Amino acid sequence: MSKYGTIPTSSEGPGPGAGGSSPLGFISRAKARGASALAERRPWREVADPRAASVPRGFRDAYLRARANLSHFSMNYAIVVLVVVFVSLLWHPVSLIVFLACMVAWLFLYFLRDEPLALFGRTVGEGAVLAVLSVLTLALLLLTGATANILTSLLVGLLLVLLHAVFHRPADTIDEEAGRYYTPVPPQPTY
Repeated sequence: MSKYGTIPTSSEGPGPGAGGSSPLGFISRAKARGASALAERRPWREVADPRAASVPRGFRDAYLRARANLSHFSMNYAIVVLVVVFVSLLWHPVSLIVFLACMVAWLFLYFLRDEPLALFGRTVGEGAVLAVLSVLTLALLLLTGATANILTSLLVGLLLVLLHAVFHRPADTIDEEAGRYYTPVPPQPTY
């Protein structure tokens, strides 16, 4: 008997949708992984909070802000860059189709896998899968004839992310009294 709100991780018996390699089992695992990945995303209200905008006091402050925000908003920043690239490809339908096909390949071969990828009886490491998919995606997109468009949109997306990371004051990681960033350390036990 399964509990409400949980996703079964193993098959409870034969049949279509009982888990394992069935399409319904794959879809439920994909939904669970997608939800957990999106759970890392911060609320857009927090990303676009105008009260958090301020000019850094210097290069070190800008660096610390960028480092903290790139870590804190990483999923949001990835979404922003992908949306900028996607919008730029609307005027290049062939590139858009290649982009969507590559995205599906990424989902199936990297993000939604439960087990290590095996080719010809050998296990392929995560780093190798990541490298091959990255090079393949970039090569296929550049072969579609939209090279300048893709590179420009990537630069625009990265520039938007960097500007936000530098000018957004990370409220939850700043010590207001000391005016510096810190990582909270749990208190040490007293003896």
